[in-house]
Amino acid sequence: MALLSRNADRIFWAARYLERAEDTSRLVQEFGELFDDMPSDDPNENAFRWAPLLAVCGSREFLAREASEREVVDALVCDPETEGSVAQCVAAARSNLRTTREVLPREAWHAVNDLSMFVEAEGARARDRRFRGHVLGRVANDSRRLDGILTSSMNRDAAWQMWRMGRYLERADMTTRVVGVRAAVLMAQAAKPDEPRDPLRYDEVQWMGVLRSLSALQMYQRSTRGPIEASTVVQFLLFDAGFPRSVRFCLDEIDRSLDQLTRTDSVRAAVREARDALMSTMATTTDGSDLDQAMDWVQSLIGKVNGAITDRYLSVGAH
Repeated sequence: MALLSRNADRIFWAARYLERAEDTSRLVQEFGELFDDMPSDDPNENAFRWAPLLAVCGSREFLAREASEREVVDALVCDPETEGSVAQCVAAARSNLRTTREVLPREAWHAVNDLSMFVEAEGARARDRRFRGHVLGRVANDSRRLDGILTSSMNRDAAWQMWRMGRYLERADMTTRVVGVRAAVLMAQAAKPDEPRDPLRYDEVQWMGVLRSLSALQMYQRSTRGPIEASTVVQFLLFDAGFPRSVRFCLDEIDRSLDQLTRTDSVRAAVREARDALMSTMATTTDGSDLDQAMDWVQSLIGKVNGAITDRYLSVGAH
């Protein structure tokens, strides 16, 4: 059965919004835990400001000054009026899926609706560290639960493929942002010989934080069976063909979804261009400045994939 373009649009964007809410929740929670993991006498303590999280999430509102933890958490999690916040994304996902309930399994709608009511009632408590883990953990867990519901009970039709493409496109974008901002900064800091550092004491904790922010720590350790090293972490997050949050894996899965759709030439061309560009950046994985620029380039091509999907399958302005 053909999928109406307005339904395709709403499903695609609901998937992107929920993936963004999940990824942002994990990123904020991990960043707070990083403060607890770092030694109190860390000479680079001032580098662990909260404002860089806004750059990862695409906002530069507070980057010109030292933003407080509360300001950043409010902007990224609690404020329903801030574009891209967890609260805004969950509400937008619910709004999109509310009118497509005949397409999705009933349990999926209940899961999204329950999460939306929870965030509306309890989301503001994330400003307080004592309750932040409860709020952000619920968002991440419910997002994964929804994926489980859809994986186990939804037809593999056009609606399913739209959901998958939205999820994987947003996931690829977030991974490039984490690598381009957080990983690139850590590499740049390590390359400054005039600044005293104790790599064994600090660097591994920071790289573990990068991996945890993408739910990648355990799988990285299983895959590499070695120490946590900067270039190896970056290569795993960008190029590993078997890890579901690597950029390569996400682009490959979008390509696979196109196998079940019609008139895919323009979208496939955009996916191929993004994947080729990604693989050409392998030489940049040891230099922070080059890596940052490379990720900006790959992000722009991921944006072209989004544009190609929109032009081919989605209605304009429905999300």
